Amino acid sequence: MRRLAGLREVVDGYDGFILDLWGVLHDGVRPYPGAIDTLSRLRDARKRVVLLSNAPRRAARAIDGLRAMGFDDSLYDGVLTSGEATYRLLAEAPPFGAGRRLFHLGPERDRNVFEGLDYIEAPIGTADFLLNTGPDDLSGAHDIEPYLPALDAARAAGLPMLCANPDLEIVRDGQRLVCAGLLAEHYAGQGGVMRMVGKPDPAVYATVLDILGVAPARVLAVGDSLRTDMSGARNAGLDGLWVLGGIHAEEAASPEAAAAAARAASVTPIATVPAFLW
Repeated sequence: MRRLAGLREVVDGYDGFILDLWGVLHDGVRPYPGAIDTLSRLRDARKRVVLLSNAPRRAARAIDGLRAMGFDDSLYDGVLTSGEATYRLLAEAPPFGAGRRLFHLGPERDRNVFEGLDYIEAPIGTADFLLNTGPDDLSGAHDIEPYLPALDAARAAGLPMLCANPDLEIVRDGQRLVCAGLLAEHYAGQGGVMRMVGKPDPAVYATVLDILGVAPARVLAVGDSLRTDMSGARNAGLDGLWVLGGIHAEEAASPEAAAAAARAASVTPIATVPAFLW
């Protein structure tokens, strides 16, 4: 794999860019150094940019967070989150051919994934399916242990799970926190029926490509996760650029380690960059 100093080394080969948020543009609290400048340079080069995140909340909420961190709306052409994709899926019809009674596992701030739609919240015993948006604020996001009783009860009740965030973990302001994807993998591992919405599912890339309006051969997907970003790019037939400064920063500390990690994940990024830099 090539090791680049920044996007300027490959920018001329692409017209559209799909950028991850957490781990690429920011750490959940503040922008990474150089991220806003790099976005500005992509705009100056007249490149199309869509932000694609596995955040389990609607796109408008993600945009609010970006604004609060100093990312101006003019820096990109669109935002798609797994929460937004989940909302659209729920708006079409109940998942799994189930009814409209859901049990929500997640924090209050993620309720906009289903609010305003024709669904009723219900306890596990009378729900038709489980909507998983991740750990809540009360039990915390450092371990899945507090969530096991609810997961076991839902599985025993035969509830299929719709997971609105495939990420296993994130790094927020230097701390590793578990995400909805880890709860979902445990659920499936115990025999529960589960479906994830978001990267690396190629369906979300089809929506993003429609927003970009750029031929796939001229699109570069930039992300820090091998499991979601780089696998998603592979699944969608896109080139991927792997940012090493995010979730894999420790295990990809050397060129040899990075190459081994990519091989183990069965992905072939075109190159790596230390961070989202120009």
